[in-house]
Amino acid sequence: MQFPYQLTAKGKYSLKNVRLETGFEYENEEVTGTKTDLFSIEIEDGKIKTVKANDPASEAIDAKGYLMLPAFRDMHIHLDKTLYGLPWQALSSKRRTVKDMIAYEQEIIPELLKTSVSRAEQLISLQQHYGTHFVRTHFNIDTTSGLKSLEHLEKKKKNKKDSFKAELVAFPQHGVYYTDTVPLMKEAAQLKSVGFIGGLDPLSIDGSIEKVMDFTVELALDHHKGIDIHLHEVGESGMKTINYLIDKAIENPALQGKTFVSHAFALAHLSPKETEQIAEKLAEGKVGIASSVPFKGTVMPIPTLKKYGVNVLIGNDNVQDYWSTFGSGSML
Repeated sequence: MQFPYQLTAKGKYSLKNVRLETGFEYENEEVTGTKTDLFSIEIEDGKIKTVKANDPASEAIDAKGYLMLPAFRDMHIHLDKTLYGLPWQALSSKRRTVKDMIAYEQEIIPELLKTSVSRAEQLISLQQHYGTHFVRTHFNIDTTSGLKSLEHLEKKKKNKKDSFKAELVAFPQHGVYYTDTVPLMKEAAQLKSVGFIGGLDPLSIDGSIEKVMDFTVELALDHHKGIDIHLHEVGESGMKTINYLIDKAIENPALQGKTFVSHAFALAHLSPKETEQIAEKLAEGKVGIASSVPFKGTVMPIPTLKKYGVNVLIGNDNVQDYWSTFGSGSML
């Protein structure tokens, strides 16, 4: 459904019957819902100028009681991996591990690159339809595609530059050393368009936490980039990686506020006391968490992280791709 006021982004106009949240409903100190009311709103050049008591008799554009929300930010997505625009595909039971998926990507990437620009633009349009105007997107840096994913992503950004913004993470999906991606990562890190250095499960993929994290940190510091690593590993290796990265951020203030652990599923398997301790340390190092909010047995301790002031970001991650078929593109 498309509303008339979606077509009027510039100039000055008024809306009536706009639903806004006004507070929370509680039951035993737990939030169970939100309170809302209707308002009249004046907008000028894309910015809200006034919020007034609703005037249903005015000649303003009628929002018909729909809820108005701020535009969303999807802070973990892969615009270069979508199958959106192609026939739906089920996941294969033959590909169970990340290394299985790396081998599969090496097979399919050359063909997917041929249409990646148009498919990613369709995905961006889907996100815009759901109210998202900004993303942090990881893009593959690997020996199969080289810098092609970045080149195509920059074309998509240019085509959508007036209505959609993105910050880019150079993501070594096939490992830093598991495949020889070091030269490509160094090349990508020099580019102005790249804002973050990515990473992937350093122990299980590359066989060393210290070697990979030291390389990542050095690259980020040398080129004044942030860090955003994928960490699916749980247990000792997952927590060791998180603590190692926090220590590096504490040692290097330039990384503070610019360093993130994506997924960080290890945090979902701690005792309450351990969760409090790591949340306090994350806050000290100003290291954020970017999670896709998994389901089933992995429940992220977001309330505890927020309690200690940890910057928690949320994203769709996969949207109808060969890693997961469940992402919808909707941040709501």
